[in-house]
Amino acid sequence: MTHELKTDLAKMMACIDSCLSCEQTCASCVTHCLRLGGRHATPEHITVLLDCARLCATSADLMMRNSPHHARLCAACAVVCEACADDCERFEGDFVMRRCAEFCRMCAGLCAEMAASTHSQGHAAHA
Repeated sequence: MTHELKTDLAKMMACIDSCLSCEQTCASCVTHCLRLGGRHATPEHITVLLDCARLCATSADLMMRNSPHHARLCAACAVVCEACADDCERFEGDFVMRRCAEFCRMCAGLCAEMAASTHSQGHAAHA
């Protein structure tokens, strides 16, 4: 196995791990937010948490199966994770929401990197 292939595999494994952690964090935040009620439980906030959780789980699944579509889904996942992080950061002083935002930002960065690296490799292969 070449060094480049090992590096690519390590990046994909890190992205899968981050997606799964983010999915679990967002899902647990839904319960936290519903218990607190008020602005934590607005339909818009719960929706972004659930959207992020679902996209993270699906992105991880596509990467684990080495689906040819994983790069496109990772790009979308990065966008939704950023939106979720922005929304969670509105809740100043709430440790659970701050932690969720941190997981979302980490996942967004790794998914964006995965989407970009896979996209550029695809172009190089077709050049």
